[in-house]
Amino acid sequence: MAAEILINAGLKVDLYDAMPTVGRKFLMAGKGGMNISHAEPFAQFLSHYGEHKEYIEPLLTQFTPEDLCNWVHGLGIETFIGTSGRVFPRDMKAAPLLRAWLHRLRLAGVNFKMRHQWLGLRNDKQPVLEFLTTEGNITVTSDAVILALGGGSWKQLGSTGAWVPLLEQQGVQVVPLKPSNCGFDVHWSEYFRRKFAGSPLKSVSVFAQNAEGISIRQQGEFVITENGLEGGVIYSLSALLREEIYKVGTATLYVDLLPNIKVEDLYNKFSKGKGKASMANYLRKKTGLEGVKSALIREYLSITEFNDTEQLCATIKNCPIQLIATRPLDEAISSAGGVSFEALDEHLMIKALPGFFCAGEMLDWEAPTGGYLLTACFASGRAAALGVLHRLSGSIDA
Repeated sequence: MAAEILINAGLKVDLYDAMPTVGRKFLMAGKGGMNISHAEPFAQFLSHYGEHKEYIEPLLTQFTPEDLCNWVHGLGIETFIGTSGRVFPRDMKAAPLLRAWLHRLRLAGVNFKMRHQWLGLRNDKQPVLEFLTTEGNITVTSDAVILALGGGSWKQLGSTGAWVPLLEQQGVQVVPLKPSNCGFDVHWSEYFRRKFAGSPLKSVSVFAQNAEGISIRQQGEFVITENGLEGGVIYSLSALLREEIYKVGTATLYVDLLPNIKVEDLYNKFSKGKGKASMANYLRKKTGLEGVKSALIREYLSITEFNDTEQLCATIKNCPIQLIATRPLDEAISSAGGVSFEALDEHLMIKALPGFFCAGEMLDWEAPTGGYLLTACFASGRAAALGVLHRLSGSIDA
Protein backbone atom coordinates (compact mmCIF):
# COMPACT_ATOMS: atom_id res chain seq x y z
CA MET A 1 0.00 0.00 0.00
CA ALA A 2 2.89 2.34 0.82
CA ALA A 3 4.59 1.52 -2.47
CA GLU A 4 1.43 2.33 -4.41
CA ILE A 5 1.04 5.74 -2.81
CA LEU A 6 4.70 6.62 -3.44
CA ILE A 7 4.95 5.36 -7.03
CA ASN A 8 1.79 7.28 -7.92
CA ALA A 9 3.43 10.40 -6.49
CA GLY A 10 6.27 10.03 -8.99
CA LEU A 11 8.95 8.60 -6.68
CA LYS A 12 11.28 5.70 -7.45
CA VAL A 13 10.21 2.80 -5.27
CA ASP A 14 12.15 -0.37 -4.45
CA LEU A 15 10.35 -3.03 -2.42
CA TYR A 16 12.60 -5.49 -0.58
CA ASP A 17 11.39 -8.85 0.76
CA ALA A 18 13.30 -11.73 2.35
CA MET A 19 10.93 -14.30 0.83
CA PRO A 20 10.93 -15.57 -2.78
CA THR A 21 7.46 -14.06 -3.35
CA VAL A 22 5.49 -11.25 -1.71
CA GLY A 23 2.24 -11.35 0.22
CA ARG A 24 2.58 -14.81 1.74
CA LYS A 25 0.82 -13.92 4.98
CA PHE A 26 -1.81 -12.03 2.98
CA LEU A 27 -2.52 -15.23 1.09
CA MET A 28 -2.68 -17.21 4.34
CA ALA A 29 -5.18 -14.68 5.70
CA GLY A 30 -7.41 -15.53 2.75
CA LYS A 31 -7.11 -19.29 3.08
CA GLY A 32 -10.43 -19.66 4.87
CA GLY A 33 -12.15 -16.80 3.02
CA MET A 34 -10.59 -13.39 2.44
CA ASN A 35 -12.15 -11.18 5.13
CA ILE A 36 -10.96 -7.80 3.90
CA SER A 37 -12.90 -5.48 6.24
CA HIS A 38 -16.17 -4.98 8.13
CA ALA A 39 -19.29 -3.00 7.26
CA GLU A 40 -20.43 -2.01 10.77
CA PRO A 41 -20.80 1.69 11.77
CA PHE A 42 -17.46 3.47 11.96
CA ALA A 43 -17.60 4.19 15.72
CA GLN A 44 -18.28 0.52 16.41
CA PHE A 45 -15.50 -0.48 14.01
CA LEU A 46 -13.02 1.69 15.94
CA SER A 47 -14.04 0.17 19.27
CA HIS A 48 -12.36 -3.10 18.32
CA TYR A 49 -8.89 -1.54 18.64
CA GLY A 50 -9.20 -1.28 22.43
CA GLU A 51 -6.54 0.68 24.26
CA HIS A 52 -4.75 1.44 20.96
CA LYS A 53 -7.79 3.13 19.45
CA GLU A 54 -6.36 6.64 19.89
CA TYR A 55 -3.42 5.73 17.63
CA ILE A 56 -5.39 3.79 15.03
CA GLU A 57 -8.30 6.23 14.71
CA PRO A 58 -6.35 8.93 12.79
CA LEU A 59 -5.17 6.30 10.30
CA LEU A 60 -8.65 4.91 9.71
CA THR A 61 -10.22 8.34 9.53
CA GLN A 62 -8.00 9.05 6.53
CA PHE A 63 -8.57 5.60 4.99
CA THR A 64 -11.87 4.14 6.13
CA PRO A 65 -13.24 0.62 5.63
CA GLU A 66 -15.40 2.09 2.86
CA ASP A 67 -12.29 3.58 1.23
CA LEU A 68 -10.65 0.17 1.38
CA CYS A 69 -13.62 -1.49 -0.34
CA ASN A 70 -13.55 1.16 -3.08
CA TRP A 71 -9.82 0.52 -3.50
CA VAL A 72 -10.51 -3.23 -3.90
CA HIS A 73 -13.18 -2.44 -6.49
CA GLY A 74 -10.58 -0.37 -8.35
CA LEU A 75 -8.58 -3.55 -8.82
CA GLY A 76 -11.55 -5.13 -10.57
CA ILE A 77 -12.49 -7.25 -7.53
CA GLU A 78 -16.14 -7.24 -6.47
CA THR A 79 -17.01 -7.50 -2.77
CA PHE A 80 -20.02 -8.54 -0.74
CA ILE A 81 -21.11 -8.16 2.89
CA GLY A 82 -21.71 -11.40 4.78
CA THR A 83 -24.46 -11.95 7.33
CA SER A 84 -22.03 -11.07 10.13
CA GLY A 85 -21.17 -7.74 8.50
CA ARG A 86 -17.77 -8.94 7.33
CA VAL A 87 -16.66 -7.85 3.87
CA PHE A 88 -15.26 -10.41 1.41
CA PRO A 89 -14.14 -10.47 -2.21
CA ARG A 90 -16.90 -12.02 -4.31
CA ASP A 91 -14.90 -15.23 -4.86
CA MET A 92 -13.69 -15.29 -1.21
CA LYS A 93 -10.07 -15.62 -2.36
CA ALA A 94 -6.96 -13.55 -1.71
CA ALA A 95 -4.90 -14.68 -4.72
CA PRO A 96 -6.86 -12.84 -7.48
CA LEU A 97 -6.72 -9.61 -5.50
CA LEU A 98 -2.98 -9.96 -4.89
CA ARG A 99 -2.27 -10.80 -8.56
CA ALA A 100 -4.22 -7.78 -9.80
CA TRP A 101 -2.49 -5.53 -7.28
CA LEU A 102 1.03 -6.74 -8.09
CA HIS A 103 0.34 -6.38 -11.81
CA ARG A 104 -0.72 -2.77 -11.28
CA LEU A 105 2.30 -2.00 -9.10
CA ARG A 106 4.75 -3.49 -11.62
CA LEU A 107 3.16 -1.55 -14.47
CA ALA A 108 3.49 1.61 -12.39
CA GLY A 109 7.22 0.95 -11.95
CA VAL A 110 7.63 -0.55 -8.47
CA ASN A 111 10.87 -2.57 -8.47
CA PHE A 112 10.47 -5.81 -6.49
CA LYS A 113 13.67 -7.18 -4.99
CA MET A 114 13.09 -10.66 -3.57
CA ARG A 115 15.31 -12.83 -1.38
CA HIS A 116 16.78 -9.77 0.31
CA GLN A 117 17.13 -10.47 4.04
CA TRP A 118 17.44 -7.28 6.06
CA LEU A 119 20.51 -7.32 8.33
CA GLY A 120 20.55 -3.83 9.82
CA LEU A 121 20.54 -0.10 9.24
CA ARG A 122 22.52 3.08 9.63
CA ASN A 123 21.45 6.69 9.46
CA ASP A 124 24.36 8.55 7.85
CA LYS A 125 22.45 11.72 6.90
CA GLN A 126 20.39 9.37 4.71
CA PRO A 127 18.83 6.01 5.62
CA VAL A 128 21.17 3.10 4.85
CA LEU A 129 20.07 -0.54 4.76
CA GLU A 130 22.17 -3.71 4.71
CA PHE A 131 20.85 -6.89 3.06
CA LEU A 132 21.95 -10.47 2.64
CA THR A 133 21.16 -11.60 -0.91
CA THR A 134 21.83 -14.68 -3.01
CA GLU A 135 24.88 -12.82 -4.36
CA GLY A 136 26.23 -11.71 -0.99
CA ASN A 137 25.83 -8.66 1.24
CA ILE A 138 24.79 -5.32 -0.23
CA THR A 139 24.25 -1.81 1.12
CA VAL A 140 21.44 0.43 -0.08
CA THR A 141 21.06 4.18 0.48
CA SER A 142 17.63 5.80 0.17
CA ASP A 143 15.94 9.13 0.73
CA ALA A 144 13.41 7.41 3.00
CA VAL A 145 12.61 3.89 4.20
CA ILE A 146 9.32 2.35 5.27
CA LEU A 147 9.66 -0.73 7.44
CA ALA A 148 6.68 -3.09 7.20
CA LEU A 149 8.19 -6.16 8.78
CA GLY A 150 5.17 -7.80 10.39
CA GLY A 151 4.85 -9.19 13.88
CA GLY A 152 6.11 -12.52 15.15
CA SER A 153 3.47 -15.07 14.15
CA TRP A 154 3.68 -17.57 11.27
CA LYS A 155 7.45 -17.26 10.92
CA GLN A 156 7.55 -19.56 7.90
CA LEU A 157 5.64 -16.87 5.99
CA GLY A 158 8.25 -14.22 6.73
CA SER A 159 7.16 -12.37 9.88
CA THR A 160 9.94 -13.63 12.13
CA GLY A 161 10.20 -10.73 14.57
CA ALA A 162 13.97 -10.71 13.93
CA TRP A 163 13.76 -6.95 13.46
CA VAL A 164 13.10 -6.32 17.18
CA PRO A 165 16.75 -6.33 18.40
CA LEU A 166 17.87 -4.44 15.29
CA LEU A 167 15.62 -1.51 16.19
CA GLU A 168 16.21 -1.76 19.93
CA GLN A 169 19.95 -1.42 19.27
CA GLN A 170 19.14 1.92 17.63
CA GLY A 171 17.31 3.14 20.73
CA VAL A 172 13.80 2.49 19.40
CA GLN A 173 11.22 1.58 22.04
CA VAL A 174 9.67 -1.80 21.19
CA VAL A 175 6.94 -3.41 23.29
CA PRO A 176 7.59 -7.19 23.53
CA LEU A 177 5.70 -9.23 20.93
CA LYS A 178 2.87 -11.37 22.32
CA PRO A 179 0.37 -13.78 20.75
CA SER A 180 -2.94 -12.23 19.68
CA ASN A 181 -5.99 -13.95 18.19
CA CYS A 182 -4.53 -17.09 19.70
CA GLY A 183 -5.55 -20.37 21.26
CA PHE A 184 -5.08 -21.33 24.92
CA ASP A 185 -3.88 -24.33 26.88
CA VAL A 186 -6.26 -26.24 29.16
CA HIS A 187 -5.62 -29.26 31.40
CA TRP A 188 -8.08 -31.64 29.74
CA SER A 189 -8.50 -35.17 31.05
CA GLU A 190 -6.84 -37.79 28.89
CA TYR A 191 -10.24 -39.20 27.88
CA PHE A 192 -11.65 -35.83 26.86
CA ARG A 193 -8.51 -34.90 24.91
CA ARG A 194 -8.34 -38.22 23.09
CA LYS A 195 -12.03 -38.39 22.19
CA PHE A 196 -12.93 -34.76 21.47
CA ALA A 197 -9.82 -32.96 20.15
CA GLY A 198 -10.89 -31.32 16.89
CA SER A 199 -14.57 -31.15 17.88
CA PRO A 200 -16.34 -27.80 17.42
CA LEU A 201 -18.64 -26.30 20.04
CA LYS A 202 -21.20 -24.41 17.99
CA SER A 203 -23.83 -21.86 19.00
CA VAL A 204 -22.35 -21.09 22.41
CA SER A 205 -21.83 -17.87 24.32
CA VAL A 206 -18.54 -17.18 26.11
CA PHE A 207 -17.80 -14.72 28.89
CA ALA A 208 -14.61 -13.53 30.57
CA GLN A 209 -13.79 -10.85 33.11
CA ASN A 210 -10.47 -9.61 34.41
CA ALA A 211 -9.48 -8.51 37.90
CA GLU A 212 -10.32 -4.89 37.05
CA GLY A 213 -13.91 -5.83 36.24
CA ILE A 214 -13.60 -5.41 32.48
CA SER A 215 -15.72 -8.08 30.82
CA ILE A 216 -16.53 -9.36 27.34
CA ARG A 217 -19.36 -11.62 26.21
CA GLN A 218 -19.51 -13.04 22.68
CA GLN A 219 -21.61 -15.62 20.90
CA GLY A 220 -20.18 -17.96 18.28
CA GLU A 221 -18.19 -21.17 18.23
CA PHE A 222 -14.78 -22.58 19.09
CA VAL A 223 -12.85 -25.83 18.72
CA ILE A 224 -11.48 -28.22 21.31
CA THR A 225 -7.79 -28.98 20.65
CA GLU A 226 -5.40 -31.50 22.16
CA ASN A 227 -3.84 -28.71 24.18
CA GLY A 228 -6.91 -26.58 24.92
CA LEU A 229 -9.15 -24.53 22.68
CA GLU A 230 -9.08 -22.11 19.76
CA GLY A 231 -11.45 -20.49 17.24
CA GLY A 232 -13.20 -17.28 16.32
CA VAL A 233 -15.07 -16.56 19.52
CA ILE A 234 -11.93 -17.33 21.56
CA TYR A 235 -9.86 -14.94 19.47
CA SER A 236 -12.31 -12.13 20.22
CA LEU A 237 -11.47 -12.49 23.92
CA SER A 238 -7.80 -13.37 23.53
CA ALA A 239 -6.32 -10.01 24.57
CA LEU A 240 -8.26 -9.92 27.85
CA LEU A 241 -7.57 -13.61 28.59
CA ARG A 242 -3.88 -13.32 27.70
CA GLU A 243 -3.28 -10.32 29.96
CA GLU A 244 -5.14 -11.99 32.83
CA ILE A 245 -2.90 -15.06 32.51
CA TYR A 246 0.20 -12.86 32.46
CA LYS A 247 -0.96 -11.04 35.62
CA VAL A 248 -2.34 -13.84 37.81
CA GLY A 249 -1.22 -17.07 36.15
CA THR A 250 -4.59 -18.34 34.90
CA ALA A 251 -7.81 -17.03 33.38
CA THR A 252 -11.31 -18.47 33.46
CA LEU A 253 -13.54 -18.66 30.40
CA TYR A 254 -17.24 -19.21 31.13
CA VAL A 255 -19.23 -21.01 28.45
CA ASP A 256 -23.00 -20.91 28.10
CA LEU A 257 -23.83 -24.10 26.21
CA LEU A 258 -27.47 -23.10 25.67
CA PRO A 259 -27.43 -19.31 25.25
CA ASN A 260 -30.98 -19.20 23.86
CA ILE A 261 -32.54 -20.81 26.92
CA LYS A 262 -33.04 -18.93 30.19
CA VAL A 263 -31.78 -20.65 33.30
CA GLU A 264 -35.26 -20.76 34.85
CA ASP A 265 -36.63 -22.48 31.74
CA LEU A 266 -33.78 -24.95 31.98
CA TYR A 267 -34.74 -25.76 35.56
CA ASN A 268 -38.32 -26.34 34.42
CA LYS A 269 -37.16 -28.90 31.87
CA PHE A 270 -35.71 -30.99 34.69
CA SER A 271 -38.52 -30.40 37.19
CA LYS A 272 -40.22 -33.79 36.76
CA GLY A 273 -37.14 -35.85 37.42
CA LYS A 274 -35.44 -38.33 35.15
CA GLY A 275 -36.99 -41.55 36.40
CA LYS A 276 -34.94 -44.58 35.36
CA ALA A 277 -33.22 -42.81 32.48
CA SER A 278 -29.51 -42.13 32.76
CA MET A 279 -28.66 -38.48 33.30
CA ALA A 280 -26.83 -38.40 29.97
CA ASN A 281 -29.93 -39.60 28.08
CA TYR A 282 -32.17 -37.37 30.14
CA LEU A 283 -29.91 -34.42 29.33
CA ARG A 284 -30.02 -35.20 25.63
CA LYS A 285 -33.80 -35.62 25.52
CA LYS A 286 -34.54 -32.50 27.54
CA THR A 287 -31.97 -30.10 26.10
CA GLY A 288 -30.42 -31.67 23.01
CA LEU A 289 -26.98 -31.53 24.61
CA GLU A 290 -24.83 -34.46 23.57
CA GLY A 291 -21.41 -35.30 22.24
CA VAL A 292 -18.71 -32.77 23.06
CA LYS A 293 -21.08 -30.42 24.89
CA SER A 294 -22.30 -33.16 27.19
CA ALA A 295 -18.73 -34.38 27.68
CA LEU A 296 -17.57 -30.87 28.56
CA ILE A 297 -20.13 -30.77 31.38
CA ARG A 298 -18.89 -34.14 32.63
CA GLU A 299 -15.32 -32.80 32.47
CA TYR A 300 -16.17 -30.34 35.25
CA LEU A 301 -18.79 -32.20 37.30
CA SER A 302 -18.48 -35.33 39.42
CA ILE A 303 -21.15 -38.01 39.07
CA THR A 304 -22.89 -36.66 42.15
CA GLU A 305 -22.81 -33.10 40.84
CA PHE A 306 -23.93 -34.23 37.38
CA ASN A 307 -27.03 -35.82 38.95
CA ASP A 308 -27.78 -32.66 40.92
CA THR A 309 -30.23 -30.60 38.85
CA GLU A 310 -29.15 -27.27 40.33
CA GLN A 311 -25.45 -27.80 39.71
CA LEU A 312 -26.10 -29.30 36.29
CA CYS A 313 -28.16 -26.32 35.13
CA ALA A 314 -25.63 -23.87 36.56
CA THR A 315 -22.82 -25.57 34.65
CA ILE A 316 -24.80 -25.74 31.40
CA LYS A 317 -25.28 -21.96 31.59
CA ASN A 318 -21.87 -21.11 33.03
CA CYS A 319 -19.30 -23.85 32.46
CA PRO A 320 -15.94 -22.63 33.83
CA ILE A 321 -12.87 -23.55 31.76
CA GLN A 322 -9.54 -22.63 33.34
CA LEU A 323 -6.94 -21.44 30.82
CA ILE A 324 -3.34 -21.93 31.92
CA ALA A 325 -1.32 -20.42 29.05
CA THR A 326 -1.52 -18.92 25.60
CA ARG A 327 -0.42 -21.03 22.69
CA PRO A 328 3.03 -20.05 21.30
CA LEU A 329 3.41 -16.79 19.40
CA ASP A 330 4.27 -18.55 16.15
CA GLU A 331 0.87 -20.32 16.19
CA ALA A 332 -1.11 -17.11 16.68
CA ILE A 333 -3.01 -15.45 13.86
CA SER A 334 -1.40 -12.12 14.74
CA SER A 335 0.75 -10.53 17.41
CA ALA A 336 0.42 -7.73 19.91
CA GLY A 337 3.30 -5.47 20.86
CA GLY A 338 5.79 -3.88 18.48
CA VAL A 339 7.20 -0.42 17.87
CA SER A 340 5.65 1.90 20.43
CA PHE A 341 3.61 4.78 19.03
CA GLU A 342 5.47 6.99 21.50
CA ALA A 343 8.63 6.21 19.49
CA LEU A 344 6.98 7.62 16.33
CA ASP A 345 5.91 11.09 15.25
CA GLU A 346 2.46 11.85 13.83
CA HIS A 347 3.66 10.73 10.38
CA LEU A 348 4.77 7.27 11.66
CA MET A 349 8.45 8.26 11.40
CA ILE A 350 10.79 6.85 14.04
CA LYS A 351 11.92 9.81 16.14
CA ALA A 352 15.32 8.24 16.87
CA LEU A 353 15.86 7.44 13.17
CA PRO A 354 14.80 10.35 10.94
CA GLY A 355 13.84 9.08 7.50
CA PHE A 356 12.70 5.67 8.76
CA PHE A 357 8.95 5.02 8.96
CA CYS A 358 6.97 2.04 10.27
CA ALA A 359 3.68 0.47 9.20
CA GLY A 360 1.52 -2.58 9.70
CA GLU A 361 1.62 -5.28 12.33
CA MET A 362 5.07 -4.30 13.56
CA LEU A 363 3.44 -1.35 15.32
CA ASP A 364 2.16 -1.77 18.89
CA TRP A 365 -1.55 -2.48 18.39
CA GLU A 366 -3.88 -5.43 18.03
CA ALA A 367 -7.43 -6.19 17.00
CA PRO A 368 -9.66 -9.25 16.68
CA THR A 369 -10.20 -11.05 13.42
CA GLY A 370 -13.07 -9.74 11.32
CA GLY A 371 -11.30 -7.47 8.84
CA TYR A 372 -9.92 -5.14 11.50
CA LEU A 373 -6.32 -6.34 11.15
CA LEU A 374 -6.08 -5.94 7.39
CA THR A 375 -7.92 -2.61 7.32
CA ALA A 376 -5.58 -1.02 9.84
CA CYS A 377 -2.52 -2.49 8.13
CA PHE A 378 -3.57 -0.96 4.81
CA ALA A 379 -4.37 2.37 6.48
CA SER A 380 -1.00 2.48 8.26
CA GLY A 381 0.89 1.71 5.05
CA ARG A 382 -0.89 4.59 3.35
CA ALA A 383 -0.19 6.90 6.30
CA ALA A 384 3.52 6.03 6.37
CA ALA A 385 3.76 6.75 2.63
CA LEU A 386 2.10 10.13 3.11
CA GLY A 387 4.60 10.74 5.90
CA VAL A 388 7.44 10.09 3.47
CA LEU A 389 5.94 12.53 0.96
CA HIS A 390 5.57 15.09 3.73
CA ARG A 391 9.21 14.70 4.73
CA LEU A 392 10.61 14.75 1.22
CA SER A 393 8.59 17.85 0.36
CA GLY A 394 10.65 19.72 2.94
CA SER A 395 7.86 20.07 5.47
CA ILE A 396 9.91 18.19 8.05
CA ASP A 397 13.37 19.38 9.00
CA ALA A 398 16.03 16.87 7.99
